[in-house]
Formats: sequence, structure tokens, C-alpha cells
Amino acid sequence: MNAAPRPIVWILPRMLAGLVALVFGTAIGYFFGEQLHLPLLASLLGAAAAAGVMALRDTVHGVRLLNWLRRSLDGPPPRDSGLWGELAHRIERLVRLREAETAAERRRLDQFFEAIEASPNGVMILDGLDHIVWFSTVAAAHFGLQPERDLQQRITNLVRSPIFVAYLQSRAYDQPVKMPSPSGDGVLQVVVRVFGEGMKLVLSMDVTERERNEVMRRDFVANVSHEIRTPLTVVAGFIETLANLPLTEVERKRVLTLMAQQTGRMQALVSDLLTLARLEGSPRPPLDTWVPAAKLLAVAETDARSLSQGRHTLRFTPPDHPDVAAAQIAGAETELLSALGNLVNNAVRYTPEGGSITVTWDVHPDGEGRFIVVDTGPGIEPEHLPRLTERFYRVDSSRSRDTGGTGLGLSIVKHVAQRHGGELRVESQLGKGSSFTLAFPAARVRLGSAHDGRPGVPAVASQA
Repeated sequence: MNAAPRPIVWILPRMLAGLVALVFGTAIGYFFGEQLHLPLLASLLGAAAAAGVMALRDTVHGVRLLNWLRRSLDGPPPRDSGLWGELAHRIERLVRLREAETAAERRRLDQFFEAIEASPNGVMILDGLDHIVWFSTVAAAHFGLQPERDLQQRITNLVRSPIFVAYLQSRAYDQPVKMPSPSGDGVLQVVVRVFGEGMKLVLSMDVTERERNEVMRRDFVANVSHEIRTPLTVVAGFIETLANLPLTEVERKRVLTLMAQQTGRMQALVSDLLTLARLEGSPRPPLDTWVPAAKLLAVAETDARSLSQGRHTLRFTPPDHPDVAAAQIAGAETELLSALGNLVNNAVRYTPEGGSITVTWDVHPDGEGRFIVVDTGPGIEPEHLPRLTERFYRVDSSRSRDTGGTGLGLSIVKHVAQRHGGELRVESQLGKGSSFTLAFPAARVRLGSAHDGRPGVPAVASQA
């Protein structure tokens, strides 16, 4: 951009040029007027002609400047000298300055919207008539909106939840409101803030997980209270009976036996609760501590035979089996024993007398290690399978209490599996039995020495 001339540089020459033109025009007119004997009139016409030439020159410069302005300032301005040159320069400088300021504001606005897009909450802007001016990607997901279709649409025509419509029209935005998401699979918390001239800022947050956790917390407290209150009531009643009624030795022994059973039930419940608390609050099990699969199977078999008392047919993969003897799992031994023990003990408890339980260990070709517990029990209906690992969830409450379960065993198994990077898989057919698979990823399974503690051969490589 050329530097603008100083006013003193072009004002004086312009004034002198005007004077010279007038004098020259007047002189020419006077010269010809003498010949026509009209010197005064000719002098005036000569001066007017000179002024017209000056005006024509300014008109040409003005037209060039207007043409540049009409082209939306495309390209450089006319590079004239004098008044028109400075005028073009001043206009260009003001325009370029305004363009720079507009670009800076646009960049700041883009950064602001980028920051909003990075927020985990949804943001939507409405005008005074509740038409959508802008919304973030998260808000689009929350309310099921599409930018190319829904901008400038009235929000209440798109989001028709009665709770949301009533809240928006109430003009009372002091507290947020919770509403079901339009997709129907979650809960949104929405708050509205008014700004500018009737504009509204709609903030949305997906609180589905929070609501689910709150429900689980309430259910957990209610279930724990119920599970503990029942045996406490029984024990308290027996204590009152012992204190106030004369009992025979046989009756007294029976009462004490029942009290011991209820006390054991409470102890088992507290033990499982403490186990869950420890699993949720401790770091992940290490990857450099290896536990032999044969040891886990041996402990589970001992506990199962003690619990079964010969009432079932129990089949365990022998510890000296090639697939078991060399197999190891990286993790916490106590957690692995608890998980496998819960699966085997559940199978024994829920399988009727005369049924069979089979416990095997195998390594899949992809390196995944799996304990598989199969029973011939009553089976589980399909609608119950997704909820089996919920705390205190029971398919049949009366049957669970008869078998002495706390309702936390499968929840413990799921937590142990997840902490070791694995998963619990359940398959069942009503009336035919169930299969529980405790699977561990290849990174936590190896087929090496079961005793030396040195790194073993990965399962896939050993099988290849």
C-alpha cells in the first residue's frame, strides 16, 4: 500500500493549477473576444471552460474510484496523485483495517466454537423466537438434530418432550430439568440461560450413567439392609427365645444351629461386600506375577467336593494334563481363586443332587485362556442372562436363600475378569444347565514352566 501524500503536498499545487487554468482560460477568451468585440463575455466563457476542464478531470478520477468501490474493493485502488490519490488511500486503509479486525473477530469466534465443540456438554443457541441459531455436535447427538436440516427451525417443533417444552416456555430457568433423551435410551439434564436481546443458551448433559449409578446405589443400600436385617431378625428372635423360654437340650441345639447358620450368612455377606470394595478400590493386578492354572483348579476342586459331599458328579481337568500343567495366568492369586471358586461353588449349589459339574481349562488358538464351568442344573431363562452380574440380582430369591448365596458372587467374578482384562460369558438353556466361561486375554496367559517363574512360551507359539 502506497504511503499517502501529505495534504500540504497536493493542496498548494491543486490551488495553483486551478488559478493557472482560470487565468489561462480567461486570457484565451479575452484574446478571441477582442477580435469579436466581446472581450468580457469571451473572458467569462474562457474561465468557465477552464473550470469545466478541471471538473471533467475530477469526474474521471471520481468515476475510477467509484468503480473500484463498486467492485467490492477487488484489487488495488486507483493510484492517482493529489486529492483523489489520498482519498483512495484513506478509504483503502480504513477498509483493510476493518477487514483485519473482522478476520480477527472471526478467528476468535471460530476458536470459541471449537472450545464449545471440545466440551462434553451440549450447547445450543436460540434466538428470541426459539429458532435454532447454532448447536454443537454433542447437542446434535443429545437432541437428534442435523445442521443442514434443523438450523433456523423452532426448537419445540423438533424436540417435543413435554418436560422440555414446558420448561422452555416457563421462563423459570433457575434450576435444571431432567428429561428423557429423544432417542429414548438415556436421560438428559438441561439448563437454559438468557442473554443478549432475548437469546437463549441451552446447555445439555447426558446423565444416564449418573442416574443408573444412583439407582444402583439406592438398590444396593436397600438390598444390603434387607439381606442383613433378615438374619439379624432371626438371630434376635432366637436370642429372645433362649432367654425367655425353657428349652430342651434338643431344642436348644437346634436354635443354636439355626443361629450359627444365620451368623454365617451375615459373615458371608460382609466378606463378599469387602471383596467387592477391595476390587473396586485397588490397582489392576500385576502382569509379572504368574499363577499356575493347575493350582487354581486344585483349590476349586477341593472346595467343590467339600461342598458337594458326594451329591454330584464332579469332573475337573487333571493337574498333570499337558494343557494345565504348563499354563499360567498373570494376576492376583487371591482374586483368581475367588472368581473360579464362586463359579464352581454356584454350580454345586444350584445343581440338584445327582447332577454333574465339569470344570475345564483350555487355551484358544488366539492365545486366550479360559476356565469353563458347565453344570446340569435347572438353567436360566434368557431374559435374566444380561442382569446376572448385577449385585443382589437373583433369578429366584427363595432358591438363592435356600442355597446360601449372597447375590454377590457373579458380580465378584465379573470384577475380577475385568480387572485382568478378560470377561465373563454365560450361556444357559432352561432345563438343560448352564455354562460359565472365565476368559483371560493372551497377554495374561502363557504356557511355560509352572514352577520356575521365568517367562514362558506364549500360548499361540507353543501350539503352532
